[in-house]
Amino acid sequence: LARVLSTFSRWLTGIEIHPGATIGRRFFIDHGMGVVIGETAEIGDDCTLYHSVTLGGTSWKKGKRHPTLGQGVVVGAGAKVLGPITIGSGARVGSNAVVTKDVPEGVTVVGIPGRIIRKPTSKEESDRREMAAKIGFDAYGLADEMPDPIARSIHNLMDHMGAVDKKIDSMCRALNNLGDHSCNEALPQLEEETFVSLHEKIQREARSEEQ
Repeated sequence: LARVLSTFSRWLTGIEIHPGATIGRRFFIDHGMGVVIGETAEIGDDCTLYHSVTLGGTSWKKGKRHPTLGQGVVVGAGAKVLGPITIGSGARVGSNAVVTKDVPEGVTVVGIPGRIIRKPTSKEESDRREMAAKIGFDAYGLADEMPDPIARSIHNLMDHMGAVDKKIDSMCRALNNLGDHSCNEALPQLEEETFVSLHEKIQREARSEEQ
């Protein structure tokens, strides 16, 4: 009976869920066409899958051969999560990624093969926010929901600016000690309004990628 219901549901919705899969509460499939969930897959509570996601196996061996998703995992459109691996709670898998290794909790995985986007240390985060405050505008480049390539580029710019700023401060202190106070003039402030259109574009791209 379970197999009949599974086959009928696949015909009706385009979603193939093996009757042997274990699925938690509040599981959500958005635009489900092409989603495939294998026999030994385990999905925790509050997980979300987008269209064309595959939770598949890499062998015909008996026993556990499909992924385990922790709680609150989000898997983007077209992603393939393969083998008896574990995706930690709160992790995100980017669109079209191919993941074949365990993923820790709370990280984001992108690309083929899947790679973890390194989270900044608390000191790096603090330095970036300090630099953003110093130049006078919100650090829009630090938003978690931004697409990875853009976020990485802006993070690198912020880190470079921080390093340059420290060198300039060091030179200014040396000049002040020599009696030259030309460094005491305040730098012009950057206005947040200048970056509003870019900020809105980035947010639109982030929402589009999540869908």
